[in-house]
Amino acid sequence: MNVLFVINNLYLKGNGLCASARRTIGKLREAGLTVEAISGPNPDPQGPQPKFLLKDLNIPVIEWFCKKQGYQFADTERDIIKQAVQWADVVHIEEPFDLQNAVATEAIRQGKAVTGTYHLHPENLFASAGLEKSHFFNDSTMRIWKETVFDKCQILQCPTQNVKDRLNRWHYKSELRVISNGLVLEELFHPDENTPRKRISDAKYQIISIGRLSAEKDYITLLKAMRYSKHAKEIQLILAGRGPKEKQLFDYSCKLIHKRVLKYAPRYGFFALEELQQLATGSDLFIHCASIEVEGLSCMEAIQTGLVPVIASGKLTATSQFALSQRSIYPAKNPRALAQRIDYWLENEEARKAEAERYKGLGEEYDINKSIKALIQMFEDAIARRKEVANIK
Repeated sequence: MNVLFVINNLYLKGNGLCASARRTIGKLREAGLTVEAISGPNPDPQGPQPKFLLKDLNIPVIEWFCKKQGYQFADTERDIIKQAVQWADVVHIEEPFDLQNAVATEAIRQGKAVTGTYHLHPENLFASAGLEKSHFFNDSTMRIWKETVFDKCQILQCPTQNVKDRLNRWHYKSELRVISNGLVLEELFHPDENTPRKRISDAKYQIISIGRLSAEKDYITLLKAMRYSKHAKEIQLILAGRGPKEKQLFDYSCKLIHKRVLKYAPRYGFFALEELQQLATGSDLFIHCASIEVEGLSCMEAIQTGLVPVIASGKLTATSQFALSQRSIYPAKNPRALAQRIDYWLENEEARKAEAERYKGLGEEYDINKSIKALIQMFEDAIARRKEVANIK
């Protein structure tokens, strides 16, 4: 089976969608499928390049936004698109943009099967501009994505039930299947009694949050929660990540220090993997504040080591599905509620330790090998349906 992944640039670093696509492609190849990409060029000239190579597309009006987000569009070169679709048995859409529209349209013209994965909400794009609550921008974008790309798929992968429910409300024409993006179990970290538990200060408690410092991750709610926590002066916060909101978060934390809400200055920045694992193992709680999140497997990667989470719950975030207790869930963007959850777990050490044990090894439920089997079945079903349509005609 020849599977064509359609993605603007497969090789971008620090982009979760691209990383997920690379991981999935690798696993599909291990399963015996022939998988290639139609994509823009690898920024690293010494690295691998796609079989179907497109030129970069720079759009003056939004180029600044793309650079800010670490993103790059590819040109829709018709001859290459036609060649790529001719090679494929099934075309798999990874994004809802012009390239995907062009390739899906060509696939339908050639009678090829089309599938896709819903990786991001419109709000993911507009949050950086402060427009995540704009019905005009988000609804218009969702409608365009639906009509130009996703409705051309026979079957659409929804990483979570939360996504499927939303797409059902929009009356998507595709069959919607819930298939997790999956975790590579052999890459998961499993600390033992000999694992160093790193603390970066003498604070009584250490709380960690991991991920890109961007608007939709909503780290500002964690800082605001410190104003309501009874233990704020005993907490060392670690926000492990980089991103466009780093200065805003740093400035706000300085105000908390100046007003003596916090005694220990929050620590920001990128950490090497080994150090990050030691910091997580040495922490008392893991906080996931994202108000817009299709799945949030990075949260599962952390908490399955035995780290109690407190996770935001809302219409556009699915990550609270990982929580094993209502005490580990709070309404997104509600700092008072977040502070209450934090205080409960910090004040109930025995309950926290018992709860931590429940999370150990939980990531096995999201084994990527299960996801790969489901994706292969999705491809086979889409091909079979396309053949049935062709026979009827």
